[in-house]
Amino acid sequence: MTYPNQLANPSNQGPEPYPPGTQVRVGATLTAAFAAPFVSSIANVIPGSLNGVLQQHFHAHASQLTWITAAFLIPVVVFELTFGAIGDIFGRKRLMYLGSLLLLAGSVASVLAPTVEVMWLGAALNGLGAGALYPTSLAMVAAVVHTPVQRTRAIAAWAGFLSLGGAICPIIAGAFANAGWWQGGYVLIAVGAVITLALVIRATDSSAPMGRKLDLPGQVTFAVGLTVALWATVQGSEVGWSQPEIIIGYLVAAVLLASFIIIELRTPSPLLHLGMFRIRSFSIVGIVTVIGTFGFLIYCFSTSVWLGVLQHQNAVYIGVIWLVMQGPSFVFAPVVGRLLHSVSPRWLLSLGFALIAVGAFIAVGFDPHDFDWTKFFLPGAFIGIGWALTIASISEVSVNTVPKSLAGMGSATTNLVRDLGFALGPVIGSAIAFGTANSQLIPALGALNLPAEQAGPVLGIAQAGGAIAVNSVPTLPAGAHEVALTVLGSGFQLAFLIGATAAAVAAVVTLIGLAGMDNQPAVEEVTAQDLEPLADPV
Repeated sequence: MTYPNQLANPSNQGPEPYPPGTQVRVGATLTAAFAAPFVSSIANVIPGSLNGVLQQHFHAHASQLTWITAAFLIPVVVFELTFGAIGDIFGRKRLMYLGSLLLLAGSVASVLAPTVEVMWLGAALNGLGAGALYPTSLAMVAAVVHTPVQRTRAIAAWAGFLSLGGAICPIIAGAFANAGWWQGGYVLIAVGAVITLALVIRATDSSAPMGRKLDLPGQVTFAVGLTVALWATVQGSEVGWSQPEIIIGYLVAAVLLASFIIIELRTPSPLLHLGMFRIRSFSIVGIVTVIGTFGFLIYCFSTSVWLGVLQHQNAVYIGVIWLVMQGPSFVFAPVVGRLLHSVSPRWLLSLGFALIAVGAFIAVGFDPHDFDWTKFFLPGAFIGIGWALTIASISEVSVNTVPKSLAGMGSATTNLVRDLGFALGPVIGSAIAFGTANSQLIPALGALNLPAEQAGPVLGIAQAGGAIAVNSVPTLPAGAHEVALTVLGSGFQLAFLIGATAAAVAAVVTLIGLAGMDNQPAVEEVTAQDLEPLADPV
């Protein structure tokens, strides 16, 4: 098979994204493109910042709580590539409208949710909206800003706004929760979606339809395969990994995802150009992005559950910790954008992932019985600065190493690998943490030697809802609470360790994998010679 000419030869970039005579509103387009990830990130982090409140409000057990977060992330990951193709074919402005409307619908559903299942629906709608807005807004940035220097700074600003929403929203959501109205955080998303709709009106549309078609077989196999894999991971921690439905789920997922790869290699217009991964920097950055963001999100999710669900801390305190973790990405965005012109992304990415590893490793030693929430400031600072160095570097390397005609696919792929790590973080992190805690719970409760009239209800709650349920029922004996908190702490200490390990692996792979590229410009347009192997038969 031969890849389309515009991929093999980036000098053939297809038609201009703007028709002749079109007035290009750069400022208005960038404003809309920056607002989109800002609002989307608010929708992303709200469940994490309100984990404790939502768990108590809906009396959710472990997998139900995890699904509030996962229901947002799965649609983002599953449909980002398709949304990138739709924007390239039909115009990105229309997709910005659609994404904003989906965010509006999802936030309204969450505000009105009477049950945790409706919360899942609201989160899924929000995820679909964010899945449309993330790649579309980044592609609009790449289309409207033409020089490498300007594009790098614009991408750094885009990444900054992506983190800004996640930085400030948890504090506001926590304040609403303290006032007895946690739904106020979702009203904030609705307002942001309406503002984004208004901003998009003045933005300039763009597209890159040459060689782009919808790949329905690829979309179906990828969507169903990934969803089944994540479902099996979440449910396996609760019902047991050896259960037939879990094993069957993983087998089905493996077959579907293998079919997706085969389809993408054979179709003339793939959803994901696997040939892009022959570009060394693109491939390495894609790998470390999945691993590194996985470690980052394990830490963020585990911190939220530790403070909100295990210790029932004030929601505003959780918001302050999130500000420490997310704020540096916005504050340092201009600095990182400039550094990318003088320092190799290899060093920025390696240092960033290493700092995330240090922060997560510090949290491994925390005692769940120590209710001093300020101890999370130190690891949060390492995490925040590390994430600031990595997020803009990831976007810059990925987008600037593919032809402009493939900006939509490149940005969608960049967002895909990042958000795949985001989805795997809380799913696998919660599976490990809650699975570890639940496996230790019954023996530890038995060791208490409670009277029969107390042991019966405690063991019944433990078997039905696991450690999280025992920890959340105020009428149980104090000893049962202590045991539940201890085993939950043990589970999340393991989750912190896995997050630290993942980030450390990402740092090492970056340092080794991008070796030899230090003398190359930090920002460079890919050349025909670089992409020539992509024209070879696969």
